[in-house]
Amino acid sequence: MSPTEGVRARARREITAAIKDEARRRLEDEGAAKLSLRAVARELGMASSAVYRYFPSRDDLLTALIVDAYDSLGAAAEGAEAEAAAAPGATPLSRWVAVCEAVRRWALAHPHEYALIYGTPVPGYRAPETTVPAASRVGLLLIGVARDAHRG
Repeated sequence: MSPTEGVRARARREITAAIKDEARRRLEDEGAAKLSLRAVARELGMASSAVYRYFPSRDDLLTALIVDAYDSLGAAAEGAEAEAAAAPGATPLSRWVAVCEAVRRWALAHPHEYALIYGTPVPGYRAPETTVPAASRVGLLLIGVARDAHRG
């Protein structure tokens, strides 16, 4: 990889993150149904055509935000389960409760992202299959805990 490609890749990651951060702020202020790439671009001082190079449509931006939210929630749940499993006297019940409490803490800390993934559907938006792996993380974790309880 040439130095230019490294700089470009880093700049792309940084701009993508800035776009998503601004979109999250707009979710908080206006809700997902009113999310607009033009408004995000305006707030970032970018031409709307520049934002479309990163996210070709509002739905693509929503999908990225949804995947990020599910991944963040999944990481919180998995971390709590691993910590509970490592504790002396860990049981499937203690692991289950740890996951549920982690999900609640995450939801309280990220109410707009929680609403995006579990709240009222966004009119006109249909989540693509690419969201399924991230959306499945917490459910699969709880299924694993339940399976361990059944075996035990």
